Amino acid sequence: MVNKERNFQKSANRLVAFEDKKIRRIFYKEEWYFSIIDVVEVLTESPNPRRYWSDLKLQLAEKEGFNQLYGKIVQLKLQSKDGKKYLTDTANTETIFRIIQSIPSPKAEPFKRWLAQVGGERIKEIEDPELATKRTREIYKLKGYSDEWIEKRMRGIAIREELTDEWDNRGIKLQREYAILTAEISKATFGMSPSEYKEYKKLDKENLRDHMTDLELIFSMLGEASTKEIAVNRNAQGFNENKTAAKIGGKIAGDARQQLEHESGKPVLSQENYLGRLITSSEEE
Repeated sequence: MVNKERNFQKSANRLVAFEDKKIRRIFYKEEWYFSIIDVVEVLTESPNPRRYWSDLKLQLAEKEGFNQLYGKIVQLKLQSKDGKKYLTDTANTETIFRIIQSIPSPKAEPFKRWLAQVGGERIKEIEDPELATKRTREIYKLKGYSDEWIEKRMRGIAIREELTDEWDNRGIKLQREYAILTAEISKATFGMSPSEYKEYKKLDKENLRDHMTDLELIFSMLGEASTKEIAVNRNAQGFNENKTAAKIGGKIAGDARQQLEHESGKPVLSQENYLGRLITSSEEE
């Protein structure tokens, strides 16, 4: 159950949609917390939802005894439009319902039903990870990806999670360390860090792997699977030992890539991306 919850928490800061409006949320202490500002914006269509929420908090505190409920509001870091993360007022489903009741809006009832549905679906995905996998497959299918590509992408996701779980067990805890180790594998496999690779493919905030070709996905999997095997067999502990394993694992994939390129006479790295083929923008980042 620990791994299920941990993998589930990796989806923090993603966006979910209500009537094409984006609602940020994060999984915190075993339940979803939603951005109050985003909820206010959806229900009120106010040009200044932050000001609206600030005024509403004062009204609730003065007129409706909101102080106890206010204690349930948690400031958590959510990604903003500029790509940076800021502390944002968030609340769980119960508290959000209470706030909604204080906002005069014809959208309140359908929003409540939507909110309950979102929470219920995600809890089911914790209990049965196959539901989350099925949902991810359906999203890729709707975006226009082929079944063959989807199979590779899903396998790559599984290999990536196995590797990050292994890193976690071996003392890698900081997000910065995960990023550095990932970059080491990428540089050894493709000769580019993920950020350089995204620039090569002319991507902005899109998920890099959602824009890889079949072969690029295969060599990404090889680099990460090799890194995991080396880390396990060498019992790598801490950042430095796992960094060494990442470089070696990536080199194994890089050597294989270069051998294929030599024999086929064709580069594996491709500037191809799927921006023009996607029906909707990627939900994963």
